[in-house]
Amino acid sequence: MRRFATKDQILEEAGYTYSFEKALYINRQNKKAFSIEFVEDHTDAELLDRMNEDGGEQWQFYFNSAPSESVKHELERVLR
Repeated sequence: MRRFATKDQILEEAGYTYSFEKALYINRQNKKAFSIEFVEDHTDAELLDRMNEDGGEQWQFYFNSAPSESVKHELERVLR
């Protein structure tokens, strides 16, 4: 019987790594990044829903407050 997984475990099992420098969980293959605040403030189900969304070819950033376009562009640049 599987024990309940923590959000960290859910993200890690899905291929996300945590960047202490950026305080983000990042999956370069899926081009998605979750802020630590977003992860902490949303349920496991909400997190899984966002992880399973089709993001296309563009990076998807999940923050409690949407980052500015300049922040998005800078994150895209450093996450290449």
